[in-house]
Amino acid sequence: MERVESRASFGGRQEVWKHASAALGCEMKFGIYLPAAALRGEKCPVLYRLSGLTCTEQNLITKAGAQEHAARNGFVVVAPDKSPRGEGVTDDPAYMTWNMARASI
Repeated sequence: MERVESRASFGGRQEVWKHASAALGCEMKFGIYLPAAALRGEKCPVLYRLSGLTCTEQNLITKAGAQEHAARNGFVVVAPDKSPRGEGVTDDPAYMTWNMARASI
């Protein structure tokens, strides 16, 4: 695992990490916001935010504004990119079946 980004944010730190995913067969990233309490080594509750199918960890980081709330209330936010990436992903029959089922809801 490798940290690829680290930025100060509302007294805490917003980080992005990348890792090899055996389950998805590609490199994946996740964002994690660490409030000041976590940086001091205190235990903090954790909120996991799962974005939509084609979203990345950046959706929460750049659009949601969750860092300010997490800083104020002392909780960690983890935002994994949980969708496979790369050539042919959207052509995979499993992906196409999921989208067709979703469209019919």
